[in-house]
Amino acid sequence: MNGGLSGLRSEAAGVVRTVLVSAENLQLTLRSDISLEECALSNHQHYGGSEETKSKGNEDLKEMLESTKESLKLEAMKRVVGLIASGKNASELFPAVVKNVASKNIELKKLVYVYLVRYAEEQQDLALLSISTFQRALKDPNQLIRASALRVLSSIRVPIIVPIMMLAIKEAAADLSPYVRKTAAHAIQKLYSLDPDQKEHLIEVIEKLLKDKSTLVAGSVVMAFEEVCPERIDLIHKNYRKLCNLLMDVEEWGQVVIINMLTRYARTQFVSPWREDGVFEENSEKTFYDSDEEKKEGASQTKPYVMDPDHRLLLRNTKPLLQSRNTAVVMCVAQLYWHLAPKHEVSVITKSLVRLLRSHREVQYVVLQNIATMSIQRKGLFEPFMKSFYVRSTDATHIKTLKLEILTNLANEANISTILREFQTYVKSQDKAFAAATIQAIGRCATNISEITDACLNGLVLLLSNRDETVVAESVVVIKKLLQTQPSQHSDIIKHMAKLFDNITVPMARASILWLIGEYCEHVPKIAPDVLRKMAKTFTSEEDIVKLQTVNLAAKLYLTNSKQTKLLTQYILNLGKYDQNYDIRDRTRFIRQLIVPNEKSGALSKYARRILLAPKPAPVLQSAFKDRDRFQLGTLSHTLNSKATGYLELSDWPDVAPDQSVRNVEVVEVAKEWASAVSKTKPAKSDDDKFYSDSGEEEEAEGSDSGSSGSEDSSDSSSSDESGSEAESEDKSESSEDSEKSSSQSEKSSDSGTDKKKKKTLKNKKLQQGKKASKDSDSDEGQKNGHLEKSGSGSASASSEESSSESSSESSSDSDSGTDQKKRTKPKPVKKVEETPKKEKEVSLLDLDDFSPAAVTTPKSSILSPSLLSDLEGLSLSSSTPAIQVSSPVFVPVRSHELLHRMTGKGLAAEYHFPRQPCIYGDRMVSVQLTFNNHGDHALEDIHISEKTSTGQNIHCFRPIERLEPEASVTVSVGVDFNDSTQAASFQLCTKTERFSVSVQPTVGELLLPVTMTEQDFNREQGKLVGMNESSATITMAPETVSTQPVSKKVVSVANVGVVPSGQDNVHRFAAKLVSSGSLVLVCVVQKDSSAQLTVNTERTVVGSMLLRELQTALSSSP
Repeated sequence: MNGGLSGLRSEAAGVVRTVLVSAENLQLTLRSDISLEECALSNHQHYGGSEETKSKGNEDLKEMLESTKESLKLEAMKRVVGLIASGKNASELFPAVVKNVASKNIELKKLVYVYLVRYAEEQQDLALLSISTFQRALKDPNQLIRASALRVLSSIRVPIIVPIMMLAIKEAAADLSPYVRKTAAHAIQKLYSLDPDQKEHLIEVIEKLLKDKSTLVAGSVVMAFEEVCPERIDLIHKNYRKLCNLLMDVEEWGQVVIINMLTRYARTQFVSPWREDGVFEENSEKTFYDSDEEKKEGASQTKPYVMDPDHRLLLRNTKPLLQSRNTAVVMCVAQLYWHLAPKHEVSVITKSLVRLLRSHREVQYVVLQNIATMSIQRKGLFEPFMKSFYVRSTDATHIKTLKLEILTNLANEANISTILREFQTYVKSQDKAFAAATIQAIGRCATNISEITDACLNGLVLLLSNRDETVVAESVVVIKKLLQTQPSQHSDIIKHMAKLFDNITVPMARASILWLIGEYCEHVPKIAPDVLRKMAKTFTSEEDIVKLQTVNLAAKLYLTNSKQTKLLTQYILNLGKYDQNYDIRDRTRFIRQLIVPNEKSGALSKYARRILLAPKPAPVLQSAFKDRDRFQLGTLSHTLNSKATGYLELSDWPDVAPDQSVRNVEVVEVAKEWASAVSKTKPAKSDDDKFYSDSGEEEEAEGSDSGSSGSEDSSDSSSSDESGSEAESEDKSESSEDSEKSSSQSEKSSDSGTDKKKKKTLKNKKLQQGKKASKDSDSDEGQKNGHLEKSGSGSASASSEESSSESSSESSSDSDSGTDQKKRTKPKPVKKVEETPKKEKEVSLLDLDDFSPAAVTTPKSSILSPSLLSDLEGLSLSSSTPAIQVSSPVFVPVRSHELLHRMTGKGLAAEYHFPRQPCIYGDRMVSVQLTFNNHGDHALEDIHISEKTSTGQNIHCFRPIERLEPEASVTVSVGVDFNDSTQAASFQLCTKTERFSVSVQPTVGELLLPVTMTEQDFNREQGKLVGMNESSATITMAPETVSTQPVSKKVVSVANVGVVPSGQDNVHRFAAKLVSSGSLVLVCVVQKDSSAQLTVNTERTVVGSMLLRELQTALSSSP
């Protein structure tokens, strides 16, 4: 019967297959249910048929792979990959699969790549035939295909193609796509494992990729560095500050790798911060950058430890990652702070680590192990969170044991009563292993805290009557260790244990009682011989450990009470002489020669009492994690308590810090090349010099050049997500060399330059009003200058005093992060020009085109030929092109957000909203309006906000409100630099008597400023921002949102963008730039009936994806 059914199935499958082939030849379309039936029948043959049917199935797959129809090939490859996943051998299909490696279908090509990676080593000859195809794919315009080809090429473990792989990696390392460069970094590790002799060539590629400014590449290249050449610390010097600044934007896997590497780097480059005379305050700039006079005054005193700014940079930039959703990142930051931070700053990691205990048990296990190690050295660190380590009934045994370990480490005189109450509950647990571990923990607490030793002993003695043998046995072992501390005072306990001896069956517990009785037999002279008599009866049936202690007890009693125990001892020694265990036989022979003197025994028998009854030190009950601190926290070696393969030890702190100038980055070469190109095109150099050195404005030009270059550097340094951080660190490293000079120059020029500054302000305003196509940074500066002219002399003098007090800290921010510079810098334009340290003169050449319209009467305009102007526009040294200007907002939302409720503020209520206007306090700041209302019965005095935000953003405060009467309200404006992030800016709103913690939460649309541009400029800029810089989605629009007006209205209501004129009715374009970095954000909506294609292009990929989600939500909803 079964044979007939199988025959029918085979016949039916053959018929279906014939029909399929015929339909394919006739170009017919079959119904889906027929294909499903065919798949079911073919699957039955593959998995349930004989070898013959399997070979037939492979033949079918070969026919499908050799078909001219892409859909059949794709279906065949899916089935082939399914066979591989299920453990089946599909190597016979290798020739048929290789033929499709040049397919234009990306999905098919990916599946072919997966197959080739699996079987390339087995079919090396055939795999080599496809190398040329991969080499051609490396030149493909699609970045995904280039990356996939390199991935497969590096996965073919054939030594003969090492030179080809090396060449492909070098070419991919210079690819324009960061995704391909990331793949090249991954390929470096594979090639190194295949051929370690290529190390020197790979190091050159790693050195090149380490200079990459893309966050996509950073983590991968650092991983390659760790695998290939972790000892080459010199490669990190120039990239240290860039890696610190990029850390927040790198993917989570890359953050883990980079943090581990920077931890090792910091231990070799900085001195130990664990000195008692250290100065660590993060906001104390005076301790970091003292003036010359303060340095001279303190020279006679002993120089205290001052943390290296680069050391502080690492700690500051990793601290926000403690809030990461990835547990590995949080654990990495925690170990970095543990190994690098000053001891008083380590406490910031405790809340984050405790938060991880809510995760899966695997995560809990690793985190608890690290906390256990930390709690040994720093008990007070986790003591406030002691309740988080209480054991739950749902915890696994290994989690319970670790929590028990931590509670024991945290025990002290203050909390021991609470912990012991917990332990009493744990002893009753049904988990026997956990109950035994609890008794050991009680013993450790009794040893460490002498005040509770007696109480613990009494509690353990009560446990001796427990029904559970495991609990009793563990209690006996712990009591034995505790009694060694003061045995003379506890002879009653020894007697009690001797009485319970017959009821105890666990070998370790019986052996412990025998050892106690033998060791302190003089305290129980009547009980000890009787116990020995009982043991002589059951000696042959006892476990080996009990027999050994019985022999020891007999020997000790023979020496102390030979009259009563001489015969018993001889009897036991005779039994042990013929025991099956050789350890017992050897011990018996040794004891006999030691205690029973005869002619053969030597001088050793004279010292028998001193050998057997020597006073023994009390055992020290230590934690199992006592010695794990020799391994770096968070590593596999720490978890296993054994050095794992590939573990890199942390070096000791150097006694003297190495030269920190090795981390200073040189000047960007682009500016120098540009300057040299300009000098070549100048017909008369003397005229150019006269332009910068006119007798009437020489000092003024120097001041304005330094100011403009400083502002441009700060805006350019954050023009993109990839290049911003490195540029900031370069600028700061340059300013560190001139900090002392700039401070002295600012003092000299502060008095004499006020009048010249006013003239320069008027001149700049006229020039900027006369030129329509000016840069964004220049237009913003013009708005600031216009505002300052309207302000009174009082405000000007006040702002000048503030800016003069800030100049020293601003000019000396040499190696700090971008956020730190923003925190300490308040853009007060009145005197900023004079006090900013002078940058390179070449960078000021960027402003030549700004001056050209006003310099009509001078021969300067002849220098700027059309070719030079086109070159200047193409340099892309600024964040926006001259044709792109900041425009007024299209739509200003009137909705306000609650900042402080009147109940929380004790009568003071505060709201905030975004006016969508350029901030007058700084180009990188978002303008925020605050409205205060006094709902109380009495007037509020001295309303102000703290300048320091807890989340690290730079904030420009408003002038303190001296008095706010009841039922009165007042509106003020502040500036906040959100660093192109939607993270809330938290600060304190203060009155004369109260302080309230508040926060301003921006949406991603409020981080933008609208810009104007033509449709051609929009398309050109959009063409530059493709690939990883593009986010798109297809949305279904509501029927009411089909007309043109609602689309534009909805977009501008969500984001502060400008409308770009469009020649097509169904295409809507919007443009803006990020306030902080100046990066362009382009939005395009293409309507197609009831659906629309939404595209967002920007260098800041995180901002782009967030803006895409908000726009998608707004356009999908009804108006």
